[in-house]
Amino acid sequence: MQEKDISQKMLEQFDDVFSDIVNVLLFNGENVVDENSLLDTPTSSMLKIDGSVHSQDRDVAKYWQHSRINIALLGFENQTVPDKLMPLRVISYDGIEYGRQTKKRCRYKTKYPVITLVLYLGYKKRWNYPINILDIVNVNDRLKPFVNDYKINLFEIAYLDVEKIALFKSDFRILVDYLHQLQTNNSYNPKDYTIKHINELLTLMSVMTGDKRFEDSINEANEKEAKYMCEVLDIIENRGIEKGLEKGLEKGRQEGADMVSKLNELLLNEGNIDKLRRANTDKDYRYKLLREYNILQ
Repeated sequence: MQEKDISQKMLEQFDDVFSDIVNVLLFNGENVVDENSLLDTPTSSMLKIDGSVHSQDRDVAKYWQHSRINIALLGFENQTVPDKLMPLRVISYDGIEYGRQTKKRCRYKTKYPVITLVLYLGYKKRWNYPINILDIVNVNDRLKPFVNDYKINLFEIAYLDVEKIALFKSDFRILVDYLHQLQTNNSYNPKDYTIKHINELLTLMSVMTGDKRFEDSINEANEKEAKYMCEVLDIIENRGIEKGLEKGLEKGRQEGADMVSKLNELLLNEGNIDKLRRANTDKDYRYKLLREYNILQ
């Protein structure tokens, strides 16, 4: 699971991918968040609970700035399986970021909102857990009006509409298309999408599929300057064919050696030293003996 999380972060940390995800999911593909207006921000924070200090980490987070003023912090949380406590996790992340703005050093600075997007990357089943706090906590009806609800921004990536999927422009669209095809057809036929961050994408594809051939093909894909997933799949297929041929040749060599060894043993047992010597130097004669002794069918 940790390897999968790291691989997702590797791709999403690129500004072009990050802005693409935000623009499609929040603004229907309109270029509202420009990639050049994003700044990296620390994803780790410390939380004190019952006298003990605990660390917590967002997956990816960036400041979206305009005219040198930070106007929003946008964060991603990736989930490959539904988490029934996700609203509690998100409010914790967001609360700490708002808390930072109350510190003495920030008290007189312009305040900015915190927005978290939960990207559900599972494709075998829908998100079946609550997306707001009031559906998680047990609260008396008389107290409910005084409890502030908190709703997460959840996006089921594999279940997005085809029209929405078509709006993605970065390498993230390849992952979205892959998850969508698995969800609908349980198969994958790559589209003619150009790959920009091939190392990070193939590493993520390898982890998401459990197929190490994606990761193993990275060096060759870079050497051949592969730009499309179909080219990557061709590399994977050709590597498979080459390995199959090598395996077949090795198997053939081993079987041939076993047959010759068996023939030599039979000839030695018979005391036919002359036949043995000739068989070891004359291929045609050796083949004849293999057929004669029913070793080669």
